[in-house]
Amino acid sequence: MRELTYFIASTLDGYVADPSGGDPTDTSPGGFFLAQGDHSEPLLTAYPETVPGAVREYLGLDAENRVFDTVLMGRNTWEVGKSHGTTNPYPRLRSYVFTRTAQSPDPAVEFVADDPVEVVRELKRQPGLGIWLCGGGRLAETLWPEIDRLVVKVNPVVIGAGVKLFDGGAFDVRRLELTDHQVYGSGVAVLTYRQA
Repeated sequence: MRELTYFIASTLDGYVADPSGGDPTDTSPGGFFLAQGDHSEPLLTAYPETVPGAVREYLGLDAENRVFDTVLMGRNTWEVGKSHGTTNPYPRLRSYVFTRTAQSPDPAVEFVADDPVEVVRELKRQPGLGIWLCGGGRLAETLWPEIDRLVVKVNPVVIGAGVKLFDGGAFDVRRLELTDHQVYGSGVAVLTYRQA
């Protein structure tokens, strides 16, 4: 059975985006996540399919998908790509955007109004590589029961407010088991967890 992995960058204080929900990479205006550093090459090698299509072209990255063949995102996360001029930020992946307020302008990106938990359960039953939840925090909160693995790229920055890693409002204690970790000279720590 396929697994759902929440693979996401976060600040030290647990935010995945600033309050505006915009693009938080260090190459964008006001960006705060490190896109460059000694952590970049290992992550590009391990997860090439998580690099947006335009960036892949710029880097000349032609690696095959290694971990995922499907990506899930909330509407606000999808809007970040749209603000950069693309309606399909991950063209090498089957893309699902969870929204009840719009229809997809791109035939390769499926907008879904159905219950995210039921959609993920059905995707897990299908053959293929893993499923990547790339954002956002509210969708992650909804999908918590279905998340098999959590890979957090913790960046050495504190922003004080924004979109939380899990941003649903309801709090319950969540026990996780650390299964891998790597700390880089850039200050980025990549932590991998499974639900305990």
